[in-house]
Amino acid sequence: MMTEQDVVNEVARSCPIETYRGQRILLIIPDSTRTAPVGLLFKILFDRIGSVVATFDILVALGTHPPMSDDAICARLDITSTERSTRYAGVRFFNHEWDNPDALHRLGTLSSEDVRELSDGLFAMEVPVSINKRVLECDQIIIIGPVFPHEVVGFSGGNKYLFPGVGGPEILNFFHWLGAVITTMGVIGHKWTPVRRVVDRAGAMVPIPKLCFAMVVQPGGGLRGLISGTPEEAWTEAADLSAKTHIEWKPRPFHTILSCAPAMYDELWVGAKCMYKLEPVLAPGGELIIYAPHLHEISVVHGELIRQVGYHCRDYFLKQWEHFKHFPWGTLAHSTHVFGLGTYENGIETQRARVTLATGISEEICREINLGYRDWRTITASDYQGREEGGILYVPKAGETLYRLLPQPTTEETLTSS
Repeated sequence: MMTEQDVVNEVARSCPIETYRGQRILLIIPDSTRTAPVGLLFKILFDRIGSVVATFDILVALGTHPPMSDDAICARLDITSTERSTRYAGVRFFNHEWDNPDALHRLGTLSSEDVRELSDGLFAMEVPVSINKRVLECDQIIIIGPVFPHEVVGFSGGNKYLFPGVGGPEILNFFHWLGAVITTMGVIGHKWTPVRRVVDRAGAMVPIPKLCFAMVVQPGGGLRGLISGTPEEAWTEAADLSAKTHIEWKPRPFHTILSCAPAMYDELWVGAKCMYKLEPVLAPGGELIIYAPHLHEISVVHGELIRQVGYHCRDYFLKQWEHFKHFPWGTLAHSTHVFGLGTYENGIETQRARVTLATGISEEICREINLGYRDWRTITASDYQGREEGGILYVPKAGETLYRLLPQPTTEETLTSS
């Protein structure tokens, strides 16, 4: 486990003071849906270079999440309102605006041939690449954020804080759907994925020097690792460490999983991570329950579209593409991630396993969006605890640790061992 002094030493090593003198710094941070000591890194960085830089701005890498208030950003940075108005008065806070064309700058386009190569032939289309204008108005980008297994890109972090973190809708929608076509099970916890190649290619189009502090957070708190370097360098080492830290292996699948969402997931758009990270150990025909009494929204930003589309498997969309291709592809991707694997044949959709919401979302809406419903008041955690041998898994804080099945011996190996 790293100490605060270890972090101070790593920042000092990576940030020579004279290199930053007179520079305009843009610090890109995650929003509050990621567990990480972001405030610690911010304060140490500010103490190190804040007095010598020309400007020290913060841009929240929202992707398409709702904007954060100044108070919420202060909480993310672990600073008080008094500190905000005194010690950090010169620091400006900005939220990314993915849906505001005036806030974006077009960097260029991924050609059809680029996309064919990056996607292993799954797509061949031009994809415009745009990014928040503030990125191009600074002299140095500093990215700080954690690395976890991720349902779209394989492992989060690195250039993902640029795309989709502070990127435009075209590149965001494209690679989310690319990940959905591959499927969550085919992407999550895999390091080198077609989506990662797209993200890194887009990151290479940003002409500003970039420094990344990739954090690997120990479950339960504390830093297991802090790796600095280019987004590509820092990410690759952090992803290797995350694979050792954030993947829990189970010997058998479970027919019932109670997956409890922490308070930082305040809408299903992010709370659905409680499904993504556990789908690999959910038995066919089983049920995964997302338990989150505090969660009352599908999505502040995307809720109306999701209610139009509902939650479905990948092939439900692919086999009716003419009907769905005009919806934002990122919304379609989210739909498939939550629903999980399934089939769509002869107009009939069959889900591999059930996903049930035990949340503040009403039964009527759950049925409307094609998910199961349970009244959260009827669920008692103790009924699920300590029952793994019986095929029931209880996860008290779901969403960041990926659960996987241990490799099963082949028939030949079983016969040999016996």
